[in-house]
Amino acid sequence: MGETVSIFGFAGSLRKGSYNKMLLKACFDLLPENARLETFDLEGIPPFNQDLEREPPEKVKEFKAKIKAADAILIATPEYNYSIPGVLKNAIDWASRPYVDNSFKDKPAALMSASTGMIGCERAQLHLRQCFVFLNVHAVNMPEVIVTFAPKRFDDEGRLIDEEAKGYIRILFENLVALTLKLKTK
Repeated sequence: MGETVSIFGFAGSLRKGSYNKMLLKACFDLLPENARLETFDLEGIPPFNQDLEREPPEKVKEFKAKIKAADAILIATPEYNYSIPGVLKNAIDWASRPYVDNSFKDKPAALMSASTGMIGCERAQLHLRQCFVFLNVHAVNMPEVIVTFAPKRFDDEGRLIDEEAKGYIRILFENLVALTLKLKTK
């Protein structure tokens, strides 16, 4: 079977009924055999304060440690005001600071989104990819996973019922695992 790739995932939403959290939850059933997923809730990470970056709060220390321990990252993000949510940007700022302790450095990462509308979250994903440049994150480019009209794609229990979306997520994981293993051999 080969080496197992550990993936650390989180959603850029704090909402209890978040479709992006539901999307993350669906991923547990869509992983390749040689991958495992751990998820994290950003609830409780305080606003970034540079005065505390060298001795961050415990929740931030836990978040950074989990990023560092993982082989790869998975982010499910909604789009707010044509960009990434503030809670996600805040968490990224904490995890990447101080500059010499960037938890994301050289990590492969995959993105996915769920949206209640037709447009989806293309701009949020694009802005997140822009952040990845400075963070030195290796993004999986294809496929772009954007689940539109999310209320129709999840059942009343919060389970993803869209088979096409599931197929794209499986391909995204295959590509993330392949990129991760390729980077590990360098």
